[in-house]
Amino acid sequence: MRDKLNQFFHLSERGTNIKTEILAGTTTFLTCVYIVAVNPGILSAAGMDTKAVFWATAVASAIACIWIGIWANLPFALAPAMGLNAYFTYYVCNTLGLPWQNALACVAISGITFMLLSIFKVQQKIVDAMPDCIKHSVGSGIGFFIAFTGLMQAGIVTSSPDTLLTLGDLANPGALLALFGVFLTAVLVIKKVRGAILIGILVVTALGILVKDPMTGIAYTVIPDRIISFDNPVAAMAPTFGKLTLKGLFSGTPEMVLGVIFAIVSFLFVDLFDSIGVLLGVSSKAGLMDEKGNIPCAGKALFVSAGGAAVGALLGTNTVTIYGAESATGINEGGRTGLTACVTGVLFLFTLFLSPLFLMIPSIATAPALVMVGIFMIEPLRKLPLDDVSIALPVFLTVALMPFSYNIAYGILFGLIGYTIGQVASGKAKEMTKTVWVLTVIFIAYLILEIIL
Repeated sequence: MRDKLNQFFHLSERGTNIKTEILAGTTTFLTCVYIVAVNPGILSAAGMDTKAVFWATAVASAIACIWIGIWANLPFALAPAMGLNAYFTYYVCNTLGLPWQNALACVAISGITFMLLSIFKVQQKIVDAMPDCIKHSVGSGIGFFIAFTGLMQAGIVTSSPDTLLTLGDLANPGALLALFGVFLTAVLVIKKVRGAILIGILVVTALGILVKDPMTGIAYTVIPDRIISFDNPVAAMAPTFGKLTLKGLFSGTPEMVLGVIFAIVSFLFVDLFDSIGVLLGVSSKAGLMDEKGNIPCAGKALFVSAGGAAVGALLGTNTVTIYGAESATGINEGGRTGLTACVTGVLFLFTLFLSPLFLMIPSIATAPALVMVGIFMIEPLRKLPLDDVSIALPVFLTVALMPFSYNIAYGILFGLIGYTIGQVASGKAKEMTKTVWVLTVIFIAYLILEIIL
């Protein structure tokens, strides 16, 4: 068995071994397993069944991780995307008004489109044509969007009739617990403790047993009757499995139809850029780039990311994509092959036997995870020359409008328009690609139609 694994995953060629790969896969799992606790809570706000989403999240993650491990032999973890889960729930479903079944169809369409782009290698041309400031600021904007969602979810930040937003009631024990969770998780991350985010979630969950919600008089954390579960997979996933539908997707008002189209584009755009960004950033850390800067099996990795989105939608969860920071933790532990990803995928399957434990986790415990992931995602901003206003303008619009408009798509839209204005004003219009010009015209036309309609 050892020789077969060595031969299949090319362990010796990449300077690793089975023990190192298992350790790396376990480390990666511990840093991204929080998604099985966070995702059900967010998607349930769209009306989806919590247990079914839990199962869909774990199974979709396992399939995608094992797929990329075996087919592409790369040490990357895949799971439902943070940020896009909030976009799915709070904009596509709760603001745009689509039923979650239609929202899943939007995810599936974006995934299938991404797969086609991967087959014809169009995605690389699109990404290459986009300005670096947009590439780097999209992830950071999503980070602020995620963090803002976490702060609101915990009650640390709340709405105000006078100032729109204000500091929440810190006398509320739930808000205090969440704030404690943020600082605890930050300290663990700074100390480089493995599984820091998961530990933070579990500590706040445990403390939630002792603290009651003053509004309901019920403890924030309700202990389940059992910890280990052997649920029937068919019954557990039935509420969401295969429930996506195109029926009624494009039958609303013209404004809603435009919103649906832009939602699909947003799912595709974010998944595409996230996947490319992770491949470029994490592969270099893992030493997987060749002398020309190419990444072996990059096309396969992008196809898996696209396919993962489609599979996730079929199972009943939001866009599945490559996890960058989490994958990097396993790579830092020596993970170099697809065996690392396969180990991560198998461990995701084991969480299914602990569904009662994960489903009892309250929102105040997952909020610190959202804030920390947001902090991780702002790192690309340091690479940008923000002293140049022609660059600072699109970066600011991208990053600010995602949380302020509660819409990832608007951040991308105004960011690209801001970039075009900045380049024209600075006399660099000739340096812009045709792709950027076309997208700018499309985005401006979209805004005009939205105003008219």
